Parts: sequence; structure tokens; C-alpha cells
Amino acid sequence: MSAGIRRIDAHLHLWDLDVSEYAWLGPESGELHASWTPGQAAAELDRAGMAGAVLVQAEDSRVDTQFLLDVAADHPWVLGVVGWIQLDDPVAAGLDLDRWLMQPAFRGVRHLINDDPREDFLDRGAVRASLRELANRGLPFDIHDAWPRHLGQAERLARDLPGLTLVIDHLAKPPRGRDGFEAWRTGLAGVAAHPNTVAKISGLGFAGTPITVAALRPAWDTALELFGPGRLMYGGDWPLTVPKGGYQRTWRVVSELVGELAPAEQASILSGTATRVYGLPEGPSPVPDHANDHTKGTACFSESTLS
Repeated sequence: MSAGIRRIDAHLHLWDLDVSEYAWLGPESGELHASWTPGQAAAELDRAGMAGAVLVQAEDSRVDTQFLLDVAADHPWVLGVVGWIQLDDPVAAGLDLDRWLMQPAFRGVRHLINDDPREDFLDRGAVRASLRELANRGLPFDIHDAWPRHLGQAERLARDLPGLTLVIDHLAKPPRGRDGFEAWRTGLAGVAAHPNTVAKISGLGFAGTPITVAALRPAWDTALELFGPGRLMYGGDWPLTVPKGGYQRTWRVVSELVGELAPAEQASILSGTATRVYGLPEGPSPVPDHANDHTKGTACFSESTLS
């Protein structure tokens, strides 16, 4: 990978079990059922040579969003926060935006649509009205795990609200298996055809499958073909990567794929797209010497080493 390129993790989580409930997170989640702290995150980011990260909500609540904004206020490595607003009530959504935008770290909105029982959530009139207000205020909307239920809705949303930037988290979660993969690709192509959409190279590990270059390449190649490097951004999705080997293992694989590109394309994926979409502060890359050494080593990682 080219030296001196600023690196930003555009998709990182924190949660504190003493702060909120996180209904999706229980003892069945194994080692993830714990509090994950700013100190732990900072250590992982430093090892990977990241200049900072965007924190993304892990619960559809004001409590969780305020928790992330409080972390951002105390930790300069937090470059932005993607929080939650009550999208199904435009009045409440406007009040939420008024409140959150008083805090400079607030940079975007997400709703856990995959956990919402309303199948037509993104097509609902009230939600559309709230998203229009989001566009009016220049904030992007992250769409979480869109495949298979919400990718068609995401395409309609991109078409109907061209002023709203849509961020497709985790490439919409590509499925395993040839038939499912082709259907996902077709749906993602429909979204990517709209210039107001971007996507995150994040959360691409499959259950029971090691994270390797070979395993990620089909989704990676599809993303490059459909969006191009100028509309892609890197996200570590930590700590959800911990059961799959952790932050550094995932970063080594993604960095090997990114390293195949030209320097300008690398810069887009590693910081340029995220900086533009989320309006993040510009700045130099404070990559420490040990991180540069670590990255130099990734080029020679073999599939067997990473499996």
C-alpha cells in the first residue's frame, strides 16, 4: 500500500451495557456481549495507522446517540458520529436534528431497518418526509444490512430523493451462494446507478468462513465495478469483527485488496469518500512508524497465513 495516505475508519461501534439495552445483543452473542470502550477502540485504530474513525449507532435510541456524542467530545480520534433520529415522525425527527446538530461531531443518521418489523419502512410517507429534511440539512443516511428486504426500497429512495446521500453499509450484506449472490449484485447495481449513493467496504465476513482475500474478492470486485473507488469507503465494523479474528486481521485482508489499486484510488477508499460524505475535518495522517511497518508487512500475507 502507498505510504502517506490518510486512513479513516468510517464504520466503528462502541457500546456500554450500563448505558443502554441493545435488544439485539444478548448472552447468545458470546464475547460480543460486553462493553467495548473508547480505549480499546483507540488501541486497534492506532495499530492499523488510522487517523480516526466515525462512530455508528448500535441502537435506535437517543440514549445511544448521546453516548456516542459524549465519547466524541472526550476523544479527538472520533471524527464523526452517525446517530439515530425518529424517522417515522417528521416533527420528532426535526427536533432530534435540532438537538444533535448542536454537537459538532454529529455527521449522519442510521436506523436499524433490518430489526424493524415494518417491511416498507423506507417507503413510508412519514419516513420519506424526515429523510427530505435530512437532505435539506446536508446529512447522509446510512442504510443498514439492506439485502434482501430493503435493497429495492433503497433504490427507490435514491431515485426519489436525489439530494439525499445514501450510504450502503456493508455493501448491503452480500449473501453466500451463487443464486443469492447474483440477485444481490443485481439489486446493488440498481442502487449504484444513482450518483447520490456510496457504499462501505465493511462487515463482509461470512459466518463459519475465515476472512481472506479470496473470500472477500467477489464482493470487492463487484463493489469496484458498480461504484468505483471514488464512491467507496473503508469501515472496520469493530468490535463485530472480534469473533472473526479481530480488527487487525480484517484490516490486513482489506488493506491487501486496497493496495492493488493506484494511490489516488487508495486515498478515496481510505479517507477521501468518508471525508466528503460525512463532512469530516481535514488533516494530516498521524500514522506512527510502527503502523507503517505493519502495513508494509501486509503485502506479503498469504491466504494460508490469514485463514
